[in-house]
Amino acid sequence: MMAPSNCTFKVRHLQLKGAPKTHCTPRLTPPNHNSILLPQPIFCGKSMSYSKATDLLRLADFAAARHRGVTLQEIEREFQVTRRTAQRMTSALEQVFPFSVEILVDPDRTKRWTLREAPLARLRLHGDDELEALDYSIERLSENGDFRQRNALAALRDRLMAALPAREARRLEADSEWMLEAYGVAARPGPATHISKEISETISDAIRGPYLLRFSYRGTARFVEPHGVLLGARRYLVARSPGEQKLKHFRLDLITSAEVIKEFCERDPDFDLNDHAAHAFGSYQSAEEYGPVHWRFSPDAAERAAEWHFHPAQQTEHQEDGSLDVRFFASGWLEMAWHLYQWGDNVEVLKPPQLAKLVEGFQRGDFNALP
Repeated sequence: MMAPSNCTFKVRHLQLKGAPKTHCTPRLTPPNHNSILLPQPIFCGKSMSYSKATDLLRLADFAAARHRGVTLQEIEREFQVTRRTAQRMTSALEQVFPFSVEILVDPDRTKRWTLREAPLARLRLHGDDELEALDYSIERLSENGDFRQRNALAALRDRLMAALPAREARRLEADSEWMLEAYGVAARPGPATHISKEISETISDAIRGPYLLRFSYRGTARFVEPHGVLLGARRYLVARSPGEQKLKHFRLDLITSAEVIKEFCERDPDFDLNDHAAHAFGSYQSAEEYGPVHWRFSPDAAERAAEWHFHPAQQTEHQEDGSLDVRFFASGWLEMAWHLYQWGDNVEVLKPPQLAKLVEGFQRGDFNALP
């Protein structure tokens, strides 16, 4: 068990001069996320001098310094107090440090109080949105290969999560895991269409529910169960109509008048957005186009092509002449053609024949650089 930040204050549990000899439990000011939590004990309704409260912080140091914590008997001996006073001190400790105190119970039912290190307990995450934003940013940095920034942000995320009560941390992580799955796949850098902020937030709320979603699409009213969002040059909402099994895609830039219906919907338990996204090269999917894809990059472009990750399930093979073969299964021939244009005449489409025909005549040889 780690000790908290060095506590150099000592606190004494004393009563005010002239006050009755009955003892009262300290009253604590509720923590404010933007301020440091300080004990503000009272004594039978009258303020106690802060300098007279140092025994409480001394007890915190005492409990944190011992790996197995401290017992009431040890508190009595260390502070030269009665059992009743020791009990009041542990009660006050729990109130002043609600996110740090842990109570352990020995086999003989002896209680031990200990403090875990939680210096960021007052910098707590303010809800699901902040954790989702952190996890999404960490995932995008990983995809882009910026591991220095990724590791720094992940360390901050872990420290903030450690400052939360275990139950709240588990709940936030469960929600964030789904939102990361719903928004963290198939993301590719580059130009993107403009999406209304209101539409984007409405869809996010519906996915988080999960709630039914109503919107207008190309002038037609739609009523769907949202399952996720595919990101790319264009963003697509993945959803299905109530009572149907077939999933449909809706371009977010064509959605208008979106509204969340506060009625829970049931997601397909077998649906996996990562697997679903892998059926496309980009963000557009077509069952009719889905099938094997085989490209061959010239020896001049092989080294550069080997640096690219064209598809999550791609397979590559270097040929004897120095060329590179890339194979995967996907749909979205037009998006493939758009990408292959950048490689000029340094790539040959072996499969599918429909894609080979689509790029035929557009493989230029005058590009002075490779993607």
